[in-house]
Order: sequence, then C-alpha cells, then structure tokens
Amino acid sequence: MTAVATTPAKTVETPNWLDRLSGLNAGQRIKLGLGVALIALIAIAGVFMTRQADWRVLYSNLSDKDGGQIVAQLAQMNVPYKYSEGGGAIMVPADRVHDMRLRLATQGLPKGSVTGFEMMDGNARFGITQFQERLNFQRGLEGELTRSIQSVTAIESARVHLALPNQNGFFREQQKPSASVLVTLRPGNTLDRAQLAGIVHLVASSVPELSPSAVSIIDDTGKLLSASPDAVNGAVDVQQLQYVQQLEQLYSRRIMDILEPIVGRDNVKAQVTADVDFSQTESTSESHKPNQGPDTAAVRSQQLVESAGGATPAQPSGIPGAASNQPPGPASAPINTPQGAGAGAGAANGATATSTLGPNGKKESITNYEVDKTVKVVKGSSGMVRRLSAAVVLNYQSGPEEKGKPVVKPITPEQLEQMTALVKDAIGFSQDRGDSVNLMNAPFQVKAVDSKELPLWKQPEMIDLARSYAWPVGMVLLSLIVLMGMVRPAVKAMNQPAPVIDNAAQIDALEADAPERPGLLPAPAVTEAQPAQATPEQLRLEEARVLAKQNPMAVANIIKGWVNGEAPA
Repeated sequence: MTAVATTPAKTVETPNWLDRLSGLNAGQRIKLGLGVALIALIAIAGVFMTRQADWRVLYSNLSDKDGGQIVAQLAQMNVPYKYSEGGGAIMVPADRVHDMRLRLATQGLPKGSVTGFEMMDGNARFGITQFQERLNFQRGLEGELTRSIQSVTAIESARVHLALPNQNGFFREQQKPSASVLVTLRPGNTLDRAQLAGIVHLVASSVPELSPSAVSIIDDTGKLLSASPDAVNGAVDVQQLQYVQQLEQLYSRRIMDILEPIVGRDNVKAQVTADVDFSQTESTSESHKPNQGPDTAAVRSQQLVESAGGATPAQPSGIPGAASNQPPGPASAPINTPQGAGAGAGAANGATATSTLGPNGKKESITNYEVDKTVKVVKGSSGMVRRLSAAVVLNYQSGPEEKGKPVVKPITPEQLEQMTALVKDAIGFSQDRGDSVNLMNAPFQVKAVDSKELPLWKQPEMIDLARSYAWPVGMVLLSLIVLMGMVRPAVKAMNQPAPVIDNAAQIDALEADAPERPGLLPAPAVTEAQPAQATPEQLRLEEARVLAKQNPMAVANIIKGWVNGEAPA
C-alpha cells in the first residue's frame, strides 16, 4: 500500500495594523479618522473642564488704592485672579480664598478708606498747631465711630460727622456738641428702633457732653431714621403701624385658636381692627379742702407775745366817756373764718389772734393754720386701645352624606350666640369702650385645587440637578455615539481574518479531481467509527474541497507555486 505524501499546512502570518488599515475602503477610513478625532476633542474638553478653577470672591467693594495693592500682591505671589462683572470684586480660586485673606491680612491689606486713631501715629511733628491737633483728633474719632457702626450686619457703609465746638472758660454758655451719621444699608435690610437707639447711644457715649437727642441718623436716600424727642408726639410712624398690625394679628389669632377646635380648621376666618391712640396727654388738677376742726388742722406758725406790768392800774385812754373807761373783752378768731368776715392777712391765711389785757400785763397769741391743697398730675400712656372691631365668618357644618354627596347645614342660632360670647371673652370685649363683634355663618366657596404634584422632570430641584450634570453626561453620551457608530465598525472590519487555504485541503481537492494521477489516492471514506461532530481541521478541509470544485484555476496556480517554490499569495 502506497503511503500518501502529505505536506504540513503553512502557517499564515498575522498582518499588522497598517496592512489592516490599507485593507479598508475609503468610507471606512474616513469614519475611523473622524471618530478618533472627535473622541480626542471630547477628551481634551473634559480635561479642560475638570481642571478649570472654581472662582470665589476674595474682596469686594474695595477702593482703587486697596484694589491696586491687593492685585500687586497677588501677582507677586503668582496667584491667578480675575475681576467680576463690573470690576466690583476680586476673585481667586476657591481653594486659596482663606489662605490669601490670611496672608494679605499680615501685610495690613485691605487698609480700607476709613482711618481711625492710627492717622495720629505719624503726626507728632514739631510745630503743629493746636487747631491741627484738634482736627486730627476729630478725624480719628470719626473714623473709629465709622468702623464701629459698619460692624452692624445690616449696614454696608457709614460716615460720621462730629461738630465739636471749641470749649472756652470765658464763655458763660458753652455750646454743646452734636453728631450726624449717614448709613448705607445692605439690600433687603432695615434698622429697627432698638438698633437705631443703640447707634445713637454709641455715638453719644463716645463724645463727651454729647446728648443722645443731638445725634441724627439718615440713610442714603435722605430719610431721617432717628426721630428727635420733639417729634415723638408727631404723626404716626412706621413703628406705630407695625405695633397696630401686631396687635390686630394677636387678637385674630386668639379668635382662631378658640373657634378652630369647634368648627374645624379652614372653616373660620377672622379679622380684627384696632383703634389705637398714640397721643400722650398730661393733666394737672389742684384741690383745696377746708379745715374741719382744731384736731385735724395743721399749724403753720404760731406767735405768742406777753408783757408784764406793775401794780399801777391802767390809765384810761381813748375818748372820754363810759365806753372808754371799760376794759375790752377777750378777742378770739375762729379756725374757719367765714367768707367776708374779718380783715387782714390773719383771716385770709386761717390765723387765730388772741389778745388778753389785764391790770398786770398783756398777752397776744397769733396762730397760722395750713390750708389743705392737693396737686394731681395725670399723664396718659401712648398706644392705648380705644376701640376693637372683630369680624368673624364661619363655614357651614358638614353632615352625613346623602346619596353619595356631602351635605352641609348652617350653624344653629344657639351655637352662634355661644361662639359670639367666646369671641368677646377672647378679645376682652368692653361695652363702655364701644367694641363690636360681628359673627356670620355662610358657606365657603372653595376652589378646586389640583392635587396632582408636579412631574419629576418639572420640579425645580431636578431642573437644577440636570443643569449641573448636563455637560458631563452629554460628553459621555457623545463619546459613546462616536465610538459605537464610527470607530467600532472600522475596527471590526480591520480585525476580520482573511480566508486561509490549508495545504491538506488543497491536496484533498486535487486528489478528488484527479484520482488517476499516480501517487495520489482518493480520500478515505468516512467510517462509522469517526465522530459525528466535525473538528475545525475537517471543516477547513471541507471548505478547501468546495473551493477546488468551484475555482479549479486557483488550485492550479497554487500547485504551480509549489513547484516553483513560491509562497502562495
């Protein structure tokens, strides 16, 4: 039996990427180039966006001098910076804000346009006049007060003007100092009465002999914020209106708290109007009461005169006659002198005069009594409630459902009377004051409210989240589209292997076509002992046979190449 000469299959070398690239057509090459370029651009843009600094405000509202010094220091320290829109702030990277503030603070920056007592450090020069010293002291005091006022949260900037008169001991009446403060408030901020009083007392306490009434505060619009004491009794100001509103809200809240547990929430509406008197009145009354008796009378002064005489009888005096020769009787004055009776100061002042004449001497007694006097001063308080008016509306009560529909019914008159009494007690109703309470029962017109919530994609939180992640997500999606649509097909086409023809398959094909040639035997038939599942080598042989049958010229060229010792193309 003649052995079959077999030639081992020739191993095909794997082509490099240049050969694979040259095997692509023009369209595939263009797509591959555009895809690689787009991916590179997306990668560069992503790196640029991730490395872009997050800018934060270092300082804002700086003067030109301070801004120039800060910029010079930042340039010297090689710190990147930029200006905000309008040049109102200097911005640096967010991770260096606190570091730069501390480092600039060590150099005394920003110095600020307000100078205090530090301006007097270099002014101790020879030949300075007393006026210049006083002027420098005033400027330093104004600067220190300005810094203190600017520390208030609601105040953005301030300016203080002091009027300090020259004190002279030769003037009988010294002129008192005064002050004025100009403040610029931050947007959306206001100063309440307590804050204004604090600023006034701060300035008044910092200047000797400065009265709080001599301090005026105005804002940048020219509005007087601090009212002088002379203008307290003037027209109603904003603070008084706020007091009235708070008072009305307090009474309304009391009514709501007392009625909501009875009729239910959202079933009662209440409004209270308060008539408040902010005027201040002062009355003085003086009353006099007569002395009722000696025991209750108060002695103001008492005078007693006594004179002693000898044994010589009294000489008659006066007009000759019987009347002049009789001694006068004892004189007495009552404590309560009737009106029109008596004369002289003693009768008018409640005085009692007693005169006693005797053969041995003379005794006079004058007693002045106090007249009862009552002085009463009454000063009315400001913010007294003169009248209250309450209006309350109650919704109909809901009853049991009938035929699947809710039924409402009005409140009974007895319940209305009870609720009216509760409202009167809650607000402190006074009939003498003229208060009024009106309670009404009516059905409420409730509009249908759409209970559907906003969809997730319309909620503001989701919109902000989408805006923040739109750029990176968009870059990733664009990269995937370019990669899957342009790069991947080209790479897949480059990785497809070329058809390989094994030498054994060529031999089998030749033997099948030319069995009469010597040295070539027909291929053995497949027996039942062979496995039913074909191996990869058998599959390649089968493909080679089919190729030999379909294209015998290719097989002939292969054989010719073997004979000539050439490698197959």
